[in-house]
Amino acid sequence: MARRKKTSPLEDVLDLLAMLPWWACVMLAAVSYFLLHPLAAPIQASDIQGQGGAMVGAMMQKAVIHGLATAGQHIVPLLCLAAAALSAWRRKQRQSLLTEVAQARNTDALDGMSWREFELLVGESYRQQGYCVAEIGGDGPDGGVDLVLAKGGEKFFVQCKQWKAYKVGVTTVRELYGVMAAKGATGGFVVTSGRFTEDAKEFAQGRNIELIDGPRLFAMIQRARQTQGPSTSEHRESAITTGFPQVQAKASVTEPTANSQATTRPDCPRCGAAMEQRTARQGANAGNAFWGCSTYPKCRGTRATG
Repeated sequence: MARRKKTSPLEDVLDLLAMLPWWACVMLAAVSYFLLHPLAAPIQASDIQGQGGAMVGAMMQKAVIHGLATAGQHIVPLLCLAAAALSAWRRKQRQSLLTEVAQARNTDALDGMSWREFELLVGESYRQQGYCVAEIGGDGPDGGVDLVLAKGGEKFFVQCKQWKAYKVGVTTVRELYGVMAAKGATGGFVVTSGRFTEDAKEFAQGRNIELIDGPRLFAMIQRARQTQGPSTSEHRESAITTGFPQVQAKASVTEPTANSQATTRPDCPRCGAAMEQRTARQGANAGNAFWGCSTYPKCRGTRATG
């Protein structure tokens, strides 16, 4: 998809701050003002100690600090408040996009979106599933990764493709798989408003990569909107400020076992559905128990038992 144009350092800082929740930006504005305001106080002669060259050097240092603090005590809080407004607007935009698509009758609602809107929509749909989401834009050094998801201490990469004119090919999927291996991600998702080629589907088989085409994305958004409230987004978003901590899992489902003990059923790390305990029938782990997604073969997410 198309990428953003080059921006100034000020715009980069504003965009970085806007990744935080709006209330965090407001707090940063207040803290920055109270920290810089004392440094912006006028310089008094009694503040300078020493003689000769030492006094001149101290005065110059004080003057530089005073000048920077005087400007910074206004510029930095204003920048943080602007980021707060941008963060609040993006959150509202994400929720509006999700609501609009969820209420639509078919996948035509995905058509006509810009790449940025599509990326926001995909990110919000994963937030509603309980993931912490960082939007990195895909124009960095991470091989086209647009979103980084975190849930239960595990990291997932997402590549978004707002393509309707042609199918997403195997090159895109292979590229994401390479980044996953290099960065130690648990899994990955390639999300498109269109379709995937057969080569792409074949490559994803047996690998922890999930391909989500337009119809499946549309269904995922509808489920997410039905099962989660709008307030969930802000709660999940706040976790970004602490560097993707572990997210408390949804209420666990228990079921009795043969010996009448309760077994906790974890959530699938790929789609969030409940998992079922199974036994491997072949391969190196034949005979061993593991957790498999209850929606298999639609989703092939697995977890180790114990």
